Amino acid sequence: MIYLISFTPFQPTFGLAFWSLVIFLLFWWIMSRVAFKPIAEALQKREHDIQSSLDEAKNARMEMSSMKAENDKLLAEAREQRTLILNEAKEQKAKILAEAKEQAKAESSKIMNAAQVEIEAQKKVAMQSLKADVGNMALDIAEKVIRKDLKNDSAQVSFVNTLVDEIKLN
Repeated sequence: MIYLISFTPFQPTFGLAFWSLVIFLLFWWIMSRVAFKPIAEALQKREHDIQSSLDEAKNARMEMSSMKAENDKLLAEAREQRTLILNEAKEQKAKILAEAKEQAKAESSKIMNAAQVEIEAQKKVAMQSLKADVGNMALDIAEKVIRKDLKNDSAQVSFVNTLVDEIKLN
């Protein structure tokens, strides 16, 4: 049992420690030439790529905010133009309605004037017809007066007056 207590799997001796150190330093030097530089360069490249991506993202955010501001401005202008167009359409509508009313009034005035002219013409025709009828009646009356045998002129005058009273003209 004593033998097991004194047993150590690694007993450092000077030679073993020396060659272990030499091999380790050689391995470290080879790794620094072969692996550490490319790893460090890859890490620097990755850091640079990340930084450039962050810068691009920042620029994109700034560009997006400026585009949003421009979109808001364009939207406001579009709304303003829409309001102007709607107001112009309302004005045009009111103008067209006013013109239509004026035309309707003018047309109705023309129709009324034409109707009055027609009425006047019909009235003149009726008056002429009435005058012709009155003339015919006067001739009939005169014929009757002449046929009637009257005794004196005063009786004839009174008979004509009664006939004229029966036919009053305006």
